[in-house]
Amino acid sequence: MQFNRLLKETGMIAILRGLKPQEAIAIGERLYAVGFRLIEVPLNSPDPLESITLMRRALPADCLIGAGTVLSVAQIDAVKEAGGQLIVMPHADPKVIHHAKTQGMVCTPGVATPTEAFAAIHLGADAIKLFPAELITPSITKAWRAVIPTEIAMLPVGGITPDNMQVYLDHGASGFGLGSALYRSGMSGEEVSEQAIKFMHSWRHRRS
Repeated sequence: MQFNRLLKETGMIAILRGLKPQEAIAIGERLYAVGFRLIEVPLNSPDPLESITLMRRALPADCLIGAGTVLSVAQIDAVKEAGGQLIVMPHADPKVIHHAKTQGMVCTPGVATPTEAFAAIHLGADAIKLFPAELITPSITKAWRAVIPTEIAMLPVGGITPDNMQVYLDHGASGFGLGSALYRSGMSGEEVSEQAIKFMHSWRHRRS
């Protein structure tokens, strides 16, 4: 599966909350140039569907584009219509997960307990988003990894920086969702590139 391969190779989903359509292509191209291949635009951003469409048309096929903060079945249909392939959720609503999978989309629900995690996996989740990572510490991640099937990626999201990635990886994380430490509304392309390079350096030089 393309998602699993890209996650294994590049490790991180770029979360572009607040992205505006007029900057979508430039930011997307900079992230791609650094090595990012998984990009989401949260649906509480300005005109997120337009940004998704623009990036999907501009970036190569080996980059998966999609939406975050997806809360409903109707939003999944809108994201698919816009060309999105990736659905990232802050929660684990069974109806939303099921619909994403029936539409052939990659789905990464947000979970905060093992019960939620196993329910999401049963519904076909491609990975689970450990959210918020500030509360799901590395020691908790390690405990989850002992029982979550090894083929299911666990992705901490929230408060992740280049400096704290390794401790999560040492405790069972498979990759990460990167928010404001990578991109904040108003950042220049150069600033985004600088942050992206720092994250990609940490990923590529991680201890195995």
